[in-house]
Amino acid sequence: MRGYGRYFGKKILWFFITLAAAIILNFILPRLMPGDPVTSIMSRLAVGMTDADMTRVIYERFAREFGTDKPMTEQFVIYVRNLLQGNFGISFSMYPRPVSDILKFAVPWTICLQFPAIILGWVIGNVLGALAAYVRKGFDKVLLPTSLFVSGIPAFGMAVILLTVFAINLKIAPIGGGYSRELFPDYSWTFIKSIIRHYQLPFWSIVIIAIGGQAIGMRSMSIYELNADYVKYSRFMGIKDSTIVRYVFRNAMLPQITGLALSIGTMISGALVAEIIFSYPGLGTILMQGILRSDYPLVSATTLIITLMVLVAVFILDIIYGFIDPRVKAAQIE
Repeated sequence: MRGYGRYFGKKILWFFITLAAAIILNFILPRLMPGDPVTSIMSRLAVGMTDADMTRVIYERFAREFGTDKPMTEQFVIYVRNLLQGNFGISFSMYPRPVSDILKFAVPWTICLQFPAIILGWVIGNVLGALAAYVRKGFDKVLLPTSLFVSGIPAFGMAVILLTVFAINLKIAPIGGGYSRELFPDYSWTFIKSIIRHYQLPFWSIVIIAIGGQAIGMRSMSIYELNADYVKYSRFMGIKDSTIVRYVFRNAMLPQITGLALSIGTMISGALVAEIIFSYPGLGTILMQGILRSDYPLVSATTLIITLMVLVAVFILDIIYGFIDPRVKAAQIE
């Protein structure tokens, strides 16, 4: 266990270093956006107000409440202290609604959409890639160019294609949203069916994009393993082909797990774009609203949550990889 302990210790250390860097960037970057959020609030609340002194007093009160009148270093200290308390502040654009309340609604939608889609795309892609390497012939000739074509389509492109074909032209799917607007969220079967109908297009737009790249990677690794010396020696010794293939695909899967960890951030960012296109009530839509309205607390909290989701997912995959690949322990002991 000593080798594994060193491996896990390094992963935990880099997890917290990356998280600290993400917190700093999530504080700084939103504040580099043009525009004054307090002025944006005043433009909505002070409609028809003609008293300049009263307008100035209200402006100063909001500036003190949001902390925009303080030096940047003091704002950062307040920001970190609030984070440790689970407080993301008050939304500028949805004042006086707390950011945490907005995220409580959006995060479950994003998690339930993205991670099942990413995992399903990964599984289907690896199965198809393994079959292409083992069966070859016509199956491989069809799968390879199809995978290359699909993997080259950006996430927003696939979302637009599905939206145009199934929602606009065929009219067999909703154009957008998480559920029908005339329904009130509850646990009724009508509401659940509406969620499922609105779920389909965003879900499959993410799955299809994930399949292509995973199939290409698995096909290449499987072909490499099938031509390895240990496979030729095993067949020479008379070992059953089914047994050999099981070890071949197990070895080919190891780099694919690493590939999933490396690509999961890109997949999530692409999925956020799909959420925006389908007006899905997840973090992507909330992030877009925050950017358009110069809502520092909302943008900062949303990007931090997204970053944390990616870090946790990659960290879990790294831990799993350490257990299933004995070479990790061997490398740490040397």
